[in-house]
Amino acid sequence: MLSDLGMSSMTDLVFLLLIFFLITSTLVNPNALKLLLPKSTGQVSAKATVSVSIKDWGNDVYSYHINGQEAPIVFTDVEDELIGLLQTEEDPTFSIYADESVPIKEVVAVMNIAKRNHYKVILATQPE
Repeated sequence: MLSDLGMSSMTDLVFLLLIFFLITSTLVNPNALKLLLPKSTGQVSAKATVSVSIKDWGNDVYSYHINGQEAPIVFTDVEDELIGLLQTEEDPTFSIYADESVPIKEVVAVMNIAKRNHYKVILATQPE
């Protein structure tokens, strides 16, 4: 009978769902670096699966981070990393998170990677 079923299996299921949502919620914000993004009124609804962050350390020193990882990579490895991460995507799109003090030539260099590989690019901004 149904009345013989205990609630322990239901609590196990709820507990597993809670763990699942806690783990997936940490993946929602892939950009863990603290960046001061430029402000903009227009926001894009497209979702990028990969992010490239450019951080300005001063004195023309910039670090590149894929998916918000703290460990930087050199610019020459950015294209290879993006190709590896986006090769299975149907509509490959990545976002660029650049400090507002990063010169436009650094951002354009990353955008050129997208052009060479026929990727779509989203430039991340802060809402005004």
